[in-house]
Amino acid sequence: MNLKALPRGPLSGRFPVPGDKSLSHRALILAALADGESVISGLLESDDVLRTAEALRAFGVRVERFGPQRWRVMGRKWRSPDGAIDCGNSGTAARLLIGAAAGQGVSATFTGDASLSRRPMGRVTAPLEAMGASFEGGPMLPMTLHGAPLRGIHHVNTPASAQVKSALLLAGLGTDQPVDIAEPLPSRDHSEIMLRTFGVDVEQDGRVVRLGSQRRLTGGLVSIPGDPSSAAFAWGAAAIVPDSEVRTDGVLLNPLRAGFIMALQRLGGDLRLDNVRGSGGETIGDVRIRHSRLFGAEFTAVEIPSMIDEIPILAAVAAFARGETRIEGLDELRHKESDRLSGMAEGLCACGVDASADGDALVIRGGAVRGGGLVSTHGDHRVAMAHLVLGLGAEQPVVVDQAEMIATSFPAFRDAMRTIGGTIEETA
Repeated sequence: MNLKALPRGPLSGRFPVPGDKSLSHRALILAALADGESVISGLLESDDVLRTAEALRAFGVRVERFGPQRWRVMGRKWRSPDGAIDCGNSGTAARLLIGAAAGQGVSATFTGDASLSRRPMGRVTAPLEAMGASFEGGPMLPMTLHGAPLRGIHHVNTPASAQVKSALLLAGLGTDQPVDIAEPLPSRDHSEIMLRTFGVDVEQDGRVVRLGSQRRLTGGLVSIPGDPSSAAFAWGAAAIVPDSEVRTDGVLLNPLRAGFIMALQRLGGDLRLDNVRGSGGETIGDVRIRHSRLFGAEFTAVEIPSMIDEIPILAAVAAFARGETRIEGLDELRHKESDRLSGMAEGLCACGVDASADGDALVIRGGAVRGGGLVSTHGDHRVAMAHLVLGLGAEQPVVVDQAEMIATSFPAFRDAMRTIGGTIEETA
């Protein structure tokens, strides 16, 4: 399916932000490991998250939807599934489920779609093997985990990966041996925060995360805030479309996910935070952004982990910023759903932007954007949405291919954009 974004004037109003994808995966998995019933509200009902829900059912867990974004999970001891666990396009589902299943001592075969099957799993399986798990196949999917008693581990999480850290913490729930993870650079800490809300003792000693002696989870109520990676598309659109002003409410503002907000401000974005508050151990708040004049800026590798999923939309916004923008430390993007570094450079060039990949950096020389391109997304949802946002501010419409993949993270993207005045249509 191809989608076309049409430049048709200012955007305004409240943008409906779906539940955070990272938290949705984790809430389902932790609830499935917990004693008793958990009720989750605000769950993202995207293809990726639904894969996790279906996988948990295969492990013998009762998982049911009882209303829009409202789910009930009855935790229990997992059993080995009868068939393969199909993780679809979701690297988060694959890596976290592999870790959790290892901790439960079960055996399972994990598969994925063509894109996920090209993504490396060795950074998760190698430390799990050091803990005592064994794998058949690999280093990419499909692979089979064979359950075994686990040992403890001291792992250095380099390069920074929240998925690797989370997989090891989940596996560590199945052993009473020491489990600690050192992080020279911090990665997202959603798993640590949510584990604590389920009653697990998680210690932080400087740059080391450690499981304490209390590793039993208790079910409860979980509320999922809005996803900043999805809200970022509305923020980016408002920043580049003249006379726009958009508001997003109840968005996750975890400092380790706030890099894109700071990046927008450095480019000259007119952005304000309101009603900042705590919820379930996380920080949430409301964000208002207005159109403003933008100027190029430099972003270093140390800043990337806090906005790794927002690099595509940051690149699209930078295309409208006067001068040069250089975003360094993007090697990780080559191992996402596609080679996002090359994909963004090629897509921007197709829309008349002077952009290039320079080693592990993306260089963009911005200004007025012609648009008018047909962008090959390589089946990457974030590349697709970023270029559609670019099309809302360009001089000519922008078309993206394989847009059905947007459903993996933001099924209601087109409808959400329509609520603030963005026009995105199906096209041949």
